[in-house]
Order: sequence, then structure tokens, then C-alpha cells
Amino acid sequence: MISFPFLSLLLGAAILLIGNGLQGVLIPVRASLENFSTGTIGLIATAYSVGFVFSCYLTPHIVKRVGHIRTFAVLAAIAASVVLCLVLLVAPLLWIGLRVVSGFCLAGLFMVVESWLNEQSTNINRGRIFSVYMIINLSAVTAGQMLLPTADPGNFTLFAVTCIAITLALVPIGLSKSAAPAPLKQVRLRVGYLYSVSPVGVLGSFFVGAANGAYLGLGPLYAQAAGLSITGIALFMSAAMLGGAIAQFPLGKLSDHLDRRWVITAVCMAASVVGTALAAAGGLPEMPLEMLQNLTPAVLIGVAGIFGCFTFTLYSLCVAHTNDHVNAEEFVEASGGLLLTYGVGASIGPLLAAWVMQTLAVGGLFAFTAVVHLLFGFFTLYRIARRARVSEEERAPFVQSSSNRTTPAIAALDPRAFEDASPPPEQEPAKA
Repeated sequence: MISFPFLSLLLGAAILLIGNGLQGVLIPVRASLENFSTGTIGLIATAYSVGFVFSCYLTPHIVKRVGHIRTFAVLAAIAASVVLCLVLLVAPLLWIGLRVVSGFCLAGLFMVVESWLNEQSTNINRGRIFSVYMIINLSAVTAGQMLLPTADPGNFTLFAVTCIAITLALVPIGLSKSAAPAPLKQVRLRVGYLYSVSPVGVLGSFFVGAANGAYLGLGPLYAQAAGLSITGIALFMSAAMLGGAIAQFPLGKLSDHLDRRWVITAVCMAASVVGTALAAAGGLPEMPLEMLQNLTPAVLIGVAGIFGCFTFTLYSLCVAHTNDHVNAEEFVEASGGLLLTYGVGASIGPLLAAWVMQTLAVGGLFAFTAVVHLLFGFFTLYRIARRARVSEEERAPFVQSSSNRTTPAIAALDPRAFEDASPPPEQEPAKA
């Protein structure tokens, strides 16, 4: 049974994630209605990830100065104000700047909640709390996306709903009786060390961030070009996330019994094939856009779900593979580093994908993801040829991980970080 202090924190997180889920799908749709160029919409998506990454470095300093409650209140107030500014100040450059601020604030809010959950958890209930938080993360974001059809994206209403959700998240957090946790630890990103431990994990996190960031930031434009209704756009985006959630457990368990790199390679190739099909349907050169518009909504949404089964499972596989090569006491740092690497990829992906879309056609979005997944798959094959798989004794069990709407603080809540492990004596980490 989860106690009241946890319920208040989880409720606050759920409300915040609903608002963020709605905002994530609303902004590209509204930007398209305002006739923003594809390149501008890509910049807006990139701006959010840039703010998110910087916040992971700077928020611990803010918390150290003023505490968790004040930090949460200030960041929530700014994040809510930014949402209103987006609808009041409809200009591309202003939206880019506002999304940097939004990404910064929301990352800080998630860091406060996640570090608080970790502080209140024990080794007995940590796994249960982690699982519940992952379920809430998926469910709340999906619920937020499905609010898109409830009002006209061209009006003020949905922005007001987002603002209300972010503001209401303050209530359960502010009323929580839980003692404030210790100050957040500064995030360290030792890319060189992480790469020496697991090249596949580090480069994979970057590639996956680029592909997923492009899809989340520009996917609504593809759905709009396909002629989907507002409800269809929401379902198109949600289907991919649900597909990823459904496929994570079976693919993760499969990777527990095989060389994870072979599973990663197979998933990459499958994601590339599905991405190529969506790219072709989206009207690449010599392939008319009518092909996409002739597909039924059910088919497009179903294919998006299949795409999500592959692309949204890759990050968890990268984390699990990296965890096979680090000691238990290094897991929090490694997971935080991978998440920041993912964020860097997510900052670059939408920008590059938008350029491809402008150069080719709307199908260029999935042409970009297909190439990214193909490159990652080939790199993983190269690493398989270069290094033997890790021994069974050193392998850690797969645990579902999330790269969306979470920060490095969540790594400390992962139960794998508290498993007893003794590193091999005087042994260099195996590269894989």
C-alpha cells in the first residue's frame, strides 16, 4: 500500500504530466495553424530540449539556495505564465525563447518531484514506487495528449487547461507533509568514461534522443498532412507511446536471455523498416502525398503504434546494456549521463528532421528516423564484432526506463541502483 506522502507527490506529478502531455502535442499543431514554417517548428521543439538539458545542471543550485518547495512554486508559476504568453504573443522568435524557458522550468519541476520520491523511498518499496511512477508517467502524458480534441487548438481554451494543470500541480506538493529531501546532487556527465564503458549505450542514447525528439516535436505535422482530424492527431501521437510501453517488457525480458546488442540491432532495423514505410507514404520525391492521404486513419494510427513498439523501447535497452557494464554504485551517475545524452540528441533531432522535411516532403520526418535507426543498428553490429557479450554473472535484469518527461533525478529511484554488487577486482570495464 502506498502511503499518503507518496500519493500527494504522485498526484502532483500526474497533474503536471497531464499539462505537459497536452502542451507537447498542442504547440506544434497551433504553430502549424499559425503558418509557422516546418523549420521554425523544429526550432521550437529543439528549444524545449535545450532548456530541459540546462535545467538538469542548474536546478540543483537553485534548490540548494531556496529549498524544494520554493523552487517548485517558482518554477510552476513561471511555467504556467509561459503557457499564457505563448497564446498572447504568437511570434516564432518569441515562441522559441519561451519554449527554452518552459523546458527549463518543467525539467526543474520533475527533478524536485523525483528527488523527493527517492528521499521518501526505502529499499523495501523503491521498486514499487518506481513502477508506479513509470505507469503514471505514461498514463498522464497520454491523457494529456487525448485532451487535444476537447477544444479548438486555434483558440485559448487548451492553453488555459495546460496552465491550470501546471498550477494545480502545486496543491498536492505544497500540502504534502513529507519532510523536504536533501539538496539535489549536481549532475555529472563524464561522456568519455561512459563511452569507454559502453559505446552502444552512450551513442545509442544520442541516436534514440534524436529520433524520438524528432517524432514528438514534428509528428503532429505529419498527421496533419495525412488529413487526420484533431482526434486522429492525438491518437497518432499516443499510439506510439502506448506501443512502446507494451513492447518494453517482452523485448526487455528477451534481452535478458540474449546478447542485448542483438536485440538492439533487431529493434533498430525494425524501426528503420517501419520508418521507411511511413516516409514513403508521406510523399518523398516521386512519391505523391496522395499516398498518405489515401490511407485510412486506423491504418496510420496502427502503424504509429508499431513504430512506437520499436523506437520507444530502445532507450530502456540502452540503459540496461550500460548497466551490465557498471558497478551498482555507479548506476545513478551512468543513468543520469545517458539521460542527458538523450537530451542532447533530442535537442538536435527536431532541427535536422525539420530540414529534411523542408528538403524532401513531410515524409522526410520518418526518412530521418529511419536513417538514424539504421546508423545505430550498424554501429551496434560493429560493436558486436569488436567485443564479446558480457558474462551472465555481470548482467543486470531489465527494468523499464523512461526518457520522456523524466530527469537524471529519477535514476536514484531505480531499484537497480541499490542492488548489492561487487566489482571484479582490478579489471578494466569491458567495452561494448
